[in-house]
Amino acid sequence: MKTIKEITTALKDAEEWQDWMIEIEADERAGVQKAWLTWQKRQDKKRQLQKAHQAKVAFDLSYGGIDTLIAGVDEAGRGPLAGPVVTAAVILPTNCEALVGLNDSKQLSKEKRNAFATLIKEHAISYFIHFQSAQQIDALNIFEATKQSMKASVESLTKKPDVVLVDAMTLPISIPQDSIIKGDAKSLAIAAASILAKTARDDYMEQLDKDFPMYGFGQHAGYGTKQHLKALEEYGPTIHHRKSFEPIKSMFQ
Repeated sequence: MKTIKEITTALKDAEEWQDWMIEIEADERAGVQKAWLTWQKRQDKKRQLQKAHQAKVAFDLSYGGIDTLIAGVDEAGRGPLAGPVVTAAVILPTNCEALVGLNDSKQLSKEKRNAFATLIKEHAISYFIHFQSAQQIDALNIFEATKQSMKASVESLTKKPDVVLVDAMTLPISIPQDSIIKGDAKSLAIAAASILAKTARDDYMEQLDKDFPMYGFGQHAGYGTKQHLKALEEYGPTIHHRKSFEPIKSMFQ
């Protein structure tokens, strides 16, 4: 009879059900049953992730066949007081199994977002990330600046998409498009764009934190936290702050 430790190790390494697990199910030792329950829960989670992945793939495929190039578009950073708004456009291969578990960037940890960003860049047919500066945001307004950035992302793709799926925005482009509310939870392509935009912006703000350590950009990414507002009062705004946003706007008046 195998020891509990041996069985636990075997179950950790097992990705699919195998015949030897019949004995595990019948083993009444508490440690074995605990390991078996853990394995079953892991399999349930994998099935749920696969089901969610297939639903996102099916959503994208509803806009065309398997040869249709579908670009997903999303943004990160519309709300902060500082830093750029970042947009991304991504065309993925059909049913990209490497991206099982990909979701709205807000639903994933930083580590998982970074890991998925690497996978997306490896597997994407084409992708582009665009940075719209604080100066452009002030000149255009945040809505128009985001729209223009998304347009630039789409038009910078090396492959022209047949359809563009945008998260809650309509773009001034000639390509057929659809604006989808909460698109990053429904579309694999939009979820991928969400990840690229979020990770690119986070990297940018962490670099900005090194140049302006007193503001804490690495902690709040430019959002109006208590720490950030206190730093603004003490040091005033930088060139990276959005002067059309309150309370910065009032500081200049």
